[in-house]
Amino acid sequence: MKYQLIVIGGGPAGYTAAEIAAKAGLKVLLIERCNLGGVCLNEGCIPTKTLLYSAKTLDNARFAAKYGVTVGDASIDLPKVVSRKNKVVRKLVLGIKAKLANAGVTVLQAEAYIVDSHHVRCDKEVYQCDKLLACTGSETIIPSIEGIQNIDYWTHREALNCSEAPATMVVVGGGVIGMEFAAYFNSLGTKVTVIEMQNEILGGMDSELSALLRADYTKKGVKFLLNTSVTALSQDEEGITVTYKCGDAVEHLAVDKLLMSVGRRPVNQGFGLENLGLKLTERGHPEVDAQMQSSQAGVYICGDLTGFSLLAHTAVREAEVAVNHILGRTDEMSYRAIPGVVYTNPEFAGVGATEESLTAKGIAYKTIKIPMAFSGRFVAENEGVNGVCKLLLAEDTTVLGAHVLGNPASEIITLAGMAIEQRLTAHQWMRIVVPHPTVGEIFREALASI
Repeated sequence: MKYQLIVIGGGPAGYTAAEIAAKAGLKVLLIERCNLGGVCLNEGCIPTKTLLYSAKTLDNARFAAKYGVTVGDASIDLPKVVSRKNKVVRKLVLGIKAKLANAGVTVLQAEAYIVDSHHVRCDKEVYQCDKLLACTGSETIIPSIEGIQNIDYWTHREALNCSEAPATMVVVGGGVIGMEFAAYFNSLGTKVTVIEMQNEILGGMDSELSALLRADYTKKGVKFLLNTSVTALSQDEEGITVTYKCGDAVEHLAVDKLLMSVGRRPVNQGFGLENLGLKLTERGHPEVDAQMQSSQAGVYICGDLTGFSLLAHTAVREAEVAVNHILGRTDEMSYRAIPGVVYTNPEFAGVGATEESLTAKGIAYKTIKIPMAFSGRFVAENEGVNGVCKLLLAEDTTVLGAHVLGNPASEIITLAGMAIEQRLTAHQWMRIVVPHPTVGEIFREALASI
């Protein structure tokens, strides 16, 4: 059977591309081996944020007295929290299925194997296509640590289904996933230790605000071991023993659970990608142009498989660009303003350049940094809580980067992302009217201080 477009992978990139292409009149086949929605919807972005919202609600109840509200002893029903998380996921997966069906996409749940750029095999059936889009997502990295094969450790998948909070936990890796789960279990009352090899958590994000977030969670009881590596693991009926090294010192820590969250890598094996003979980057990922087309004409690569930005919202935009090119529409991918968010409490979000990246490139910049308390709405809703807004401007005041620590950073960072993508100067951005009172006004307050 022949299709105009075959999409391999039903995550954010895959289902977005399939829907857009089908709505434009193309005959589309989407092949997904597991569940529609990919890791993001089924065991990543959505379920973690559902759990974190329950944790934030618990925190709000505990500290309601600061706002003049009296609440009894707040507690959490973890089985009910997990059940709600599963309900949210099911609802959204059904929504994606309905959207694809309404668009006329043929969906096949099976293992796909690329024969060549125009043929994909599923079981014994071979499907032909004019264009091929591969977006196979990513998987958890499990490091080679002595004894790890004998440990009953968690990844994000097991942590999402935890129905009883452990008393103690080690989180290996202080990146976004590690910090979000550290925040979640800290709210549940677990004594959490985060072990990070680098000199700061959240590598790639603004290091100054990362340090402030770490200090905030240190006050909440989370212990951070930086510049530290796990060298060995063992387990007995009493729990897990983590052996770690910091400098020349070797220490041991006994805990109930260990969460492995050192990062993710693209899934590039097992589906015949090598049969395409694609040109690869220095890091070994398929090379793509500004339209997400690989070195093989008619073959497109989107999402985590590119190895560039392992974020769902990046994947969605890449898919839009790829399909627009297939349809003959003018479009190109821009990575100038890709937001990154850590959904801790408080939230931490950034977009564009960081001070570290600008310094490394030798680009001159000016830093504007003000407390979030400059926003009246922030003060009204965050009693006794601090926060920071940082803007990075070029010499001509073009906005290069923005970084926010404080709720709701995830919602307001888009304002800065639009300014960066459109290359607005500070004065041009100031001309945009922002409703009052909103936390988003913090950007105007920062710009006004120039």
